[in-house]
Amino acid sequence: MTFASDVRSDVQPGGHGPVILEARDLRKSYDLGGQPVEVLHGVSLGVLAGEFVAIMGPSGSGKSTLLQLLGGLDSPTSGDVFLDGVDIAHSSDDETTRLRRERTGFVFQSLNLVPLLTVAENVALPYTLAGTDPKRGEAAERVREAIALVELEGKERHRPDLLSAGEQQRVAIARALMLRPALVFADEPTGNLDYTTGLEILGALWRACVERGQTIVLVTHDAKAAAFADRILFVQDGTIREEIVLGRREDHSAAPLITRLAALGL
Repeated sequence: MTFASDVRSDVQPGGHGPVILEARDLRKSYDLGGQPVEVLHGVSLGVLAGEFVAIMGPSGSGKSTLLQLLGGLDSPTSGDVFLDGVDIAHSSDDETTRLRRERTGFVFQSLNLVPLLTVAENVALPYTLAGTDPKRGEAAERVREAIALVELEGKERHRPDLLSAGEQQRVAIARALMLRPALVFADEPTGNLDYTTGLEILGALWRACVERGQTIVLVTHDAKAAAFADRILFVQDGTIREEIVLGRREDHSAAPLITRLAALGL
């Protein structure tokens, strides 16, 4: 099994590299009762390698649709999405699937953990499915590192039903990070969790960004979650209304972001 998904060498932990993800004039329409309804109206954006970007907005704003287009899980009605310079919006299904598998990881509210597998086995599932023994060599080391990153050491042999909701979400994050993808998409990963547990999940994503140079694109409606990001793109009615730059910082207080949003009337 190759490790093409490794974080780029020109991205230093805690720093930013070249543009890794770019969208140009994205539009997405759905057919509802025979009438086309446009959800995204010409969205353009860029994300730097090693950056933590939050896409924030109210329910129905189009932010999750945007994430699916950026991650190659859906195709735009028009426009382009470039991942590492490859236009995945117009590539073949095989090329898009390969690039998504090698360069990206996904974290969703729905965890999709396998109930009969242990924590370590769930985290190692991408290796198992690829026919690689996750208990040997570099694969075993990567599984250990991912479990340590989400602070689940000592629970490797637990099955999901013995874990709290927050611990289960951390298993899902470890699995997404285990192959060290350059880019991680997270869609409302704290939406079903209490405040304290949500902070633990966000902390794991932030450490992946700062310590390992991985790029994080987080979709959220919550200012407390968005405050972990270096930069926030506020989506409303299918367009990016505002860009708010907070910068890389140890303090993740949401107060500056909430103040800025209030000043903008958002």
